[in-house]
Amino acid sequence: MFHLHHFLLVAVLLAAVPHPAHPLTELESSQIRRFQDYLRIRTAHPTPDYAGAAAFLLPYAASLGLGTTTLHFTACKSKPLLLLTWPGTDPSLPSILLNSHIDSVPAEPEHWIHPPYAAHHDPATGRVYARGAQDDKCLPIQYLEAIRGLQAAGFAPTRTVHVSLVPDEEIGGEDGHEKFVQSDEFRALDVGFMLDEGQASLTDEYRVFYADRLVWKLIVKATGAPGHGSKMFDGAAVGNLMDVIETVAGFREAQFGKVKAGMSGPGEVVSVNPVYMNAGTPSPTGFVMNMQPSEAEVGFDLRLPPTEDIEQIIRRIKEEWAPAHKNLTYQLMMKGPVRDVAGRPLVTLTNESNPWWSVFEQAIISSGGKLAKPEILSSTTDARFVRQMGVPALGFSPMTNTPILLHDHNEFLEDKVFLRGIEVYQHLIRALSSFKG
Repeated sequence: MFHLHHFLLVAVLLAAVPHPAHPLTELESSQIRRFQDYLRIRTAHPTPDYAGAAAFLLPYAASLGLGTTTLHFTACKSKPLLLLTWPGTDPSLPSILLNSHIDSVPAEPEHWIHPPYAAHHDPATGRVYARGAQDDKCLPIQYLEAIRGLQAAGFAPTRTVHVSLVPDEEIGGEDGHEKFVQSDEFRALDVGFMLDEGQASLTDEYRVFYADRLVWKLIVKATGAPGHGSKMFDGAAVGNLMDVIETVAGFREAQFGKVKAGMSGPGEVVSVNPVYMNAGTPSPTGFVMNMQPSEAEVGFDLRLPPTEDIEQIIRRIKEEWAPAHKNLTYQLMMKGPVRDVAGRPLVTLTNESNPWWSVFEQAIISSGGKLAKPEILSSTTDARFVRQMGVPALGFSPMTNTPILLHDHNEFLEDKVFLRGIEVYQHLIRALSSFKG
C-alpha cells in the first residue's frame, strides 16, 4: 500500500534535481567548510577518533572566546567529554545546555555514491554527503556558528550557555552522558533546560521530541524432553518456543496496527521485534535433522513509551509470553533509566505548565518556522539521562524537507538546510538564555 509518508519521501528525493542555488556568502562558505572539516574526522565506531575531534572543536570554541573544559569518566582517558561555556550576565540563574554526541555509527563505503568520510559537497543539489551529516555532527557547528552570529550582533546571554560534546552515545552512553549527569561537574552547571538531537522532517514542519522510548532486551528460553524427529508430542522445547513467538507476534501486530492506521506515532506504541533464535543440535554438516532438541531460545528488542504501565508489561511477559508452566524462563534487561529522581516518567511537558516549552515554541515561531505535533522518539538519545535528573529536555534538529537518513547509506544534509539551522539556533539560544522565569 502506498502511504502518505512514501509520497512525502519521493517528493523530497525528487527535489534533488539540479536547481540554481543562491550564491553562498563568504561567511556561509566558511560555515560549510567547518561542517565538512568536522565530518572528515572519523568518529565512527568501533574506533572513533575522539582525540582528533577534540583537537578540532576545542580551538574552534576558544576562537569564539568560550571557556573549554575536558572531562574524563574512564580510567584510560580515551573518551573525552568536551564542555564549552559562554558565561551569562546572571550566573545565579540555571544554565542552558546544548548537547551533541561526537561518535557516529560505521558506514559501508561500497554502498555510498561518495566516500562517507570525504564530506563531498555537491554543487548541483547542495547536498553534503558524509556519515554523521544528520546524526549529529551538524549540531555543534550550528551551535557555535549561532553563537558567533549572536556575538557579532552584540548579544550577551543572561543565563550561562553550555555546549556538551559527548562520547559513546551510539553505543549506549555509559561512558558519556550517563556518567556525566551523575558527576559533581554536571551538578555544578545547575542546568535548567537542555536541547539535544532530534530527527529530520519530510515536511516543512520541524519535529520535536519530548521523550525517548525505554530500551529493554528480552531473552526467552524453552526446555523440553528431546525426541526423535518423527515423534509428535506435547512439551517439546521448540514447540514451546513457537508458542512464545506466536503470542508475541499477536501483540506486535496489534501495536503496529495502531501505527499503520494513523492512531499512534511510532514512538507511542510498544515495539517488540525478534532479533535472534537459537535451537537445534549441531552436526559437522549443519544440524542433526532427526532429533528434536531439549533447549531453544529467542531474543527480542523491546521498546516502551515512558508513559507505558511498566508493571503491566512485566506481568504480560511473565504470565502470557513466558509462563513457567510451559517450561519457559526469561531474562529481562532494562537499559538506561526508567523513572526520574522523583519517580516520574521520563517526559518533558509540552504545554503551558512548562515555561521552557513556551519559550522554545515562541522562538521557533519568531524564526519563521513551524512545529509539528510533539513526539516520543522511537529510539533513544542522551536526553533520557538528563530527564532522569528532573531537568526538562527536548530533542530537536532543525532539518525540514529532508529524508531521514541517520544510520543509512548516503547520509546527507543540504547546505541551505544546514545554514537555516544556524539561524534557528540563533533565535533559540537568544530566547532560552534570556528567559528570566
